[in-house]
Amino acid sequence: MIQAYFEKIHELLTTVEQKEAETMEKAAKKVAQTIQAEGVIHLFGCGHSHILTEEVYYRAGGLVPIHPILHEPLMLHEGAVRSSSLERENDYAKNFISDQGITAGDVVFVISTSGRNPVPVDVANYAKQQGAYVIGITSIAYSSSQASRHISGKHLYDVVDIIIDNHAPAGDALLSHEKVTVPFAPSSTVIGATILNAVLAKAIETMAEQGFEPPVFLSGNIEGSDEHNQRLVEKYRERVKL
Repeated sequence: MIQAYFEKIHELLTTVEQKEAETMEKAAKKVAQTIQAEGVIHLFGCGHSHILTEEVYYRAGGLVPIHPILHEPLMLHEGAVRSSSLERENDYAKNFISDQGITAGDVVFVISTSGRNPVPVDVANYAKQQGAYVIGITSIAYSSSQASRHISGKHLYDVVDIIIDNHAPAGDALLSHEKVTVPFAPSSTVIGATILNAVLAKAIETMAEQGFEPPVFLSGNIEGSDEHNQRLVEKYRERVKL
């Protein structure tokens, strides 16, 4: 099964690389424009999707103006079953989203592989109302196979500016076995992390080629990094709480 999982992940990565390249380029261009205009990149996801918002936050080799929207009841450590229940509630996003500092000119990534639950849809709608540019990371195949739980009947892919399809199958699991009654071995975190890091890498390259110094963290274990990183922390202190 180890080889089988690697093979499936390789297949998915190749599919995303080939089919989503143009969309990822577009997303990267928008990220670069936003940072050069002093904007911030926000990320939101419920449950396991929140892992991807932390993946690119305060990261050696990563961009500084990255703001993960971390609402703890929608994560897992306060109760996994409860978090799954809350993300299905229409209008629950009102409890936290207005405090996240999303403004016109920012970029907001909303991550939901199923794309059917109300909270990610409501976050995307709110961000667009504020004038932000909203990028969804979801699975079109998964979303299309399930009815929306949002009061509007819309999925995440219906309400964002652009969609990056992670091409996860319905249910997210990649493998099966004759003695296991359900599919297993999820894909969306591995693929999602690759998508995000690729988009941000392209954004960094774009900024550099346009003569703008990309605000990138150095590893805290490299000599001289403290001064470099502190300068960037101070620059974004008002908008990114570190």
